[in-house]
Amino acid sequence: GWKDTISTTIINFNNEKMQITWAAREVFPNKNVSFSYTFDEGKDKVWKTCSTYLLDQDYNSGCLFKTEGPTLAISIRNSNGSEELFSKRLKSDFYIKPNPPENVTFFWKADTVIVSCNKPKRAVKCLRLELQYKSKFDKNWQSRTSKCCSVGEQGFDPRKCYSFRVRLKRLVPYCNVVNYSSDWEAETFWMNGTLLDSCDDDIKSQSNTVIVLSCLLAVLLMILILLILLCKCQRLQKSVMPAVPDPKYIFADLFNDHNGNFQEWIDKTAHAMVQTKLEYEEPELIIEAEIQQEDERKSDKQAPQERNFSFPRAPENNDPKTAQTACPMPTSNTIASFAGFQILMNDDMYVML
Repeated sequence: GWKDTISTTIINFNNEKMQITWAAREVFPNKNVSFSYTFDEGKDKVWKTCSTYLLDQDYNSGCLFKTEGPTLAISIRNSNGSEELFSKRLKSDFYIKPNPPENVTFFWKADTVIVSCNKPKRAVKCLRLELQYKSKFDKNWQSRTSKCCSVGEQGFDPRKCYSFRVRLKRLVPYCNVVNYSSDWEAETFWMNGTLLDSCDDDIKSQSNTVIVLSCLLAVLLMILILLILLCKCQRLQKSVMPAVPDPKYIFADLFNDHNGNFQEWIDKTAHAMVQTKLEYEEPELIIEAEIQQEDERKSDKQAPQERNFSFPRAPENNDPKTAQTACPMPTSNTIASFAGFQILMNDDMYVML
């Protein structure tokens, strides 16, 4: 009954090595078995014993050997080879597991990425290139499959970091009876067409940028607060303790020009003050002289307007009535008004003003 119930796992690694495994402990409990194989056909078969066994707790559970042809026959016997426990004949080409893609390249253009690899030497038509990617915000992988050996995808956000991985797959059922794919190529990390060591670097760089900006803002805020406090302290100090003026700056010429010689400085200062005073007095004298000349001009202009009138003395008359009637004589130095004119009279003459 073992020939019908035993199950085996057959893998042809890129048509280079064969691996046959079986469940030793379940199918052959407490028994060790031997394995033999042949790639020959017909009556002239040459069976080869396994040179490299795979062990499971010291029991033979598989065999690893070189692929030598498309047709394979296997036989599992007891430990001394006298009894056959299991046999099977198969096509090794239907159990191929391809190698990972080689020389994988990424080509970026805007939001589109094209991934390609080298073409395998054998059975290119049976292979498909699978691309999987996800951003740091995605939980599951997104998958795209295309003919070997190029695949492209659009819609990538240049602000996000993406993880990429690729592998080769065999077509089922046209080329394989088992759905075998290669191992994943090493995962790579990209952001806006730039290769990164990890998407964590992008997160770290953003966090570092935030930390640096926060520190700069804190420093600027501290400087501003210190400046405000310094200004307030200076105002308070000036109001409480006024600053004593430094004579070095008030009497700069005393210390700079005379090296602190007070007598020399005071003599020069007094001479400068006298000279300055004379310079200010001369314009005042000139102004007073001009004012006096202006007054003289005005008086010369007004002089011709004054007219002196001389009147003959009145004849003596002993008659008082006649004298009063004719013209009463005012006393000496008397001013009288006559027809709008002012007359100055004295003992000898009359002057009309």
